[in-house]
Amino acid sequence: MKILVIGGGGREYGIAKRLSEDPRVDKLYVLPGNGGISEFAECFDVKATDLDGVRDFVREHPVDFAVVTPDDPLALGMADLLRGMGVPCFGPSKAAARIEASKIFSKNLMMKYSIPTAKAESFDSFAAASLYIAMAKYPVVVKADGLALGKGVFICRNHHEAVNALRELMEDRLFGASGERVLVEEFLEGPEVTVLAFTDGRTIKPMVASMDHKTAGEGGTGPNTGGMGVIAPNPFYTEEAAAECMEKIFLPTIRAMEEEGCPFTGCLYFGLMLTKDGPKVIEYNCRFGDPEAQTVLPLLESNLLDAMLATEEGTLDRTPVVLSNRAACCVVLASGGYPGKYEKGKPITIGKLGEGVHIVHAGTKKTEDGFVTAGGRVLNVIAAADSLKEAVAAAYEGVLKVGFDGMYVRRDIGRAALDYLDEKKAYDLLRRS
Repeated sequence: MKILVIGGGGREYGIAKRLSEDPRVDKLYVLPGNGGISEFAECFDVKATDLDGVRDFVREHPVDFAVVTPDDPLALGMADLLRGMGVPCFGPSKAAARIEASKIFSKNLMMKYSIPTAKAESFDSFAAASLYIAMAKYPVVVKADGLALGKGVFICRNHHEAVNALRELMEDRLFGASGERVLVEEFLEGPEVTVLAFTDGRTIKPMVASMDHKTAGEGGTGPNTGGMGVIAPNPFYTEEAAAECMEKIFLPTIRAMEEEGCPFTGCLYFGLMLTKDGPKVIEYNCRFGDPEAQTVLPLLESNLLDAMLATEEGTLDRTPVVLSNRAACCVVLASGGYPGKYEKGKPITIGKLGEGVHIVHAGTKKTEDGFVTAGGRVLNVIAAADSLKEAVAAAYEGVLKVGFDGMYVRRDIGRAALDYLDEKKAYDLLRRS
């Protein structure tokens, strides 16, 4: 098979690497790819959002199947374009991608179909939103309606912070047109959970639940980023919580999208919070998360390509999705200054890694002298082990084998999960004594 993967970050590396190992794949193209991906696939300098460029490429390089992973091209209709050219595709239509591309669309969907979520109001004028937050109970969450690279969410502890968030989004246009409309949400509390699930629009099969670490600073401090690290499985996500989510969130969401005339196929990302009132949806994404995908894919024991093909062919009910009982940890190595300004072109050194540890290239460029930095999130160190404690330790040991000037790493990836497991173990011992 000839496979096309669209995208160029760590998520695409993880997905493309897994596909490259499938014996059925004899040609793998990645647009635009990155330095690391170029070692096992053919990369071409076509932007993921360049619909005309992708159309021209596919005409010159016919493919049997395409995988569209980033949010931007999906929101622009990349999957529709490819299907229109006769190319089967993993990824939702433009209409279905609205579940991420418009937070107001997804909020209205949840409210209409009684899917548990935070209460919210939407606004398209700064004046109306300002009046609302003047009377709001704090904290509140202010969200840009459109795509903002995972950074368009502001947790506002007081009125002053809320006004600043509205001004940055609606007047200063920090994220351009994405901030023309905003959502002001009720603040929810509880452990956060990410669940990535394959779906063909009727059947839904989740992967291992994970925990993302979104902020730049340790302990949940600093600005939001695209993600600084992930652990899986998420210990807060019990079998009981999983069953409740399937009944009240996952299946109702798939049915709601079908009812709205835009059935969702591909990978649906559920950002959840386990509140005292039960699980609630914080957000949907219309694709694999990054770096969640890189973390949970090593825990997928069944065939990735089979699952992807099944979402397009409508055969997911007959396709196995087998999950490992092991654990994984991802630590992101970022350029100093990320998510703000940062420098590129820093030489990267990578030493010998331990068993079960591997490197994922996210923002790298390959030169004659080796790899150099080419993005904010440069590399991911991924470790899989029999326990979460071992996976976290192995990942951080791997971090010590990698270096580049200005490298920044959060040192607390997995700490909250491990603390919870230690506390739970102590409680269980006490209860049995």
